[in-house]
Amino acid sequence: MEALLISTLVVTLAEMGDKTQLLSFVLAAKFKRKGPIILGIFLATLANHFAAGYLGAWLAGLVSPQTLRWVVAVSFFAFGAWALIPDKLEEKRNIRDAGVFMAALVAFFLVEMGDKTQLATIALAARYDSLVAVVLGTTLGMMLANIPAVWMGETLAQRVNMKLMRWVAAALFVVLGVLTLLAPVG
Repeated sequence: MEALLISTLVVTLAEMGDKTQLLSFVLAAKFKRKGPIILGIFLATLANHFAAGYLGAWLAGLVSPQTLRWVVAVSFFAFGAWALIPDKLEEKRNIRDAGVFMAALVAFFLVEMGDKTQLATIALAARYDSLVAVVLGTTLGMMLANIPAVWMGETLAQRVNMKLMRWVAAALFVVLGVLTLLAPVG
C-alpha cells in the first residue's frame, strides 16, 4: 500500500506544470472531446509506466542492495532538482491528422518518454518490491494531474500555483531520497 500511495503522491505533484500536463491542456483546447483524450492519456501512461516500472524492477535485481540504495537516493535528489525547472511544450506536428484518441495516445506516450515522471517510475519500482502497486500509483498520479487539465483547461492552469507545486514536488523527491538512505538495506 505504501508503494501505491507514495507513487501516486510523487507523480501527481511532479506532474503539475509538466510538459505532459501542458499537452493535456493543448489536446483539450484543440479537440474539445474529453473522453477520447482521457482514454488516450490513460492507456499511454499505463503502457509507458509499466515498461518503466519493469525496467526499474529488473535493474534492482542487477546490483547489490547497498548500491541500489545510493542509485535510487541520488535519482530522487536529481528529480527534486529537475522538478524545479518549468517545462515548456513544443508544438506537435501532424497531431490533427489522426483521430482524437490516437492523437492523445501517441502524443502522450512520446512526450512522456524520458520525462521525470517516467524516470521516477523506474526509481520507485527499484525502491519498492511491488511493480503493480508502483505502476498503478504512478498511472493514478498522472490521471489525477491530467484529467482536471483536460476538463478545466486554461482556467485551472491560471488558478494553480505551479511554482509552489514544483517546490512541493522537489521537496517530496528529496524526502524520498533521504528516506531511501535511512531505510534498512535489503
